[in-house]
Amino acid sequence: MAADTDARGKNLSPAVLAQIRAFQQNEVTEAEVYRRIAARTKDEGNRQTLLRISEEEAKHAAIWQRYTGEELRPQGGRVRRYALLALIFGFTFAVKLMEKGEAKAQISYEELAKEAPEALSIRDDEEAHEAALLDMLDEERLSYVGSMVLGMNDAMVEMTGTLAGLTLAMQNTRLIALSGLITGIAATLSMASSEYLSAKSEDREDAFKSATYTGIAYLITVALLILPYLLFDAEHYLWAMGTMIVIVLLILVVFNYYISVAQDLPFKKRFGLGQMAGISLGVAALSFVIGILVKQFLGVDI
Repeated sequence: MAADTDARGKNLSPAVLAQIRAFQQNEVTEAEVYRRIAARTKDEGNRQTLLRISEEEAKHAAIWQRYTGEELRPQGGRVRRYALLALIFGFTFAVKLMEKGEAKAQISYEELAKEAPEALSIRDDEEAHEAALLDMLDEERLSYVGSMVLGMNDAMVEMTGTLAGLTLAMQNTRLIALSGLITGIAATLSMASSEYLSAKSEDREDAFKSATYTGIAYLITVALLILPYLLFDAEHYLWAMGTMIVIVLLILVVFNYYISVAQDLPFKKRFGLGQMAGISLGVAALSFVIGILVKQFLGVDI
C-alpha cells in the first residue's frame, strides 16, 4: 500500500496535491465533528444518520490519503467549535453551517479528475448521498419554529415598548429593570397559556410542547432586553435603552440567520427582517414619547 501511495503522490502536480490535502483535512475533521455530535444525540434515528455521514466522510478521507500518503488528524479547534454550536443551537444548524462553510475548491473536480480519477465519484457521492442523509435528520426544535417566532416577536414588540416607556417615566435603571422583569414574567406566562389553549382548541397533541417553546423564546428575549438595565448604573438609563435597542437588532439577525441555515432558506427574506425591526423599534419610539407625555401631564417624579 505504501508503494502505491508514493507512486500516486509522485504523479500529481503540486497544485493538485495541495488541493487533495485540503480535501483530506476537511473530510477527516468533518468525520470527527459528526461523530462527536452523534455521541450527544439522544434520538436513535438521528444518531445513526449522523454516524453514517461520519463514516462517509472517513471513507472519502481514506481515498484522498492514498494520494497524499499522510495520515492527518482532525482540526481540534474546528471540531470543538461545531460541537459547541450543536450544543447551543442544535445539531441541524451546526452540521448545515459546517457544510455551507466548506472551503471552495481552487481546482474544479473535472480538472482534479484528470490526475485523481476518484474525484468525480467523491463529488457525486457528497452531493447525492450525504445530502440525502442530511435531509433525514429530524430535530424536534425545528418543528416548533413558528412557536419560537411567536414568542420572540411578541416579546420584542411588547418589551421594547414597555421598557422604552418606563425609561422616560422612571429614569432609573433599577426601577425600570424591576418593573420590566415583573411585566415580562407575567407576559411570558400569559403568552405560553394562550399558545397552549390555541393548540388545544385545534386538538393538537403537542399543545404543551408548543406552549413551552413559545414561553422559552419569550422569556429568553425578555431576559436579554432587561439585561442592559441591570448592567448600567441607575442614572445611565438612556445608555441602557440604547443598548437594549442594539440587542433587539442582534436578536433579529441571529435568529433569522439560524432559521435560514437550519431550514435552507434565504436569510434576508426569512420572517421579514426589516419589517420586524421596524415594528419593534417603531413601538419603542412611540412608547418613549408616551412615557414623556405621561410623566409631564401626571406630574409624577420618581
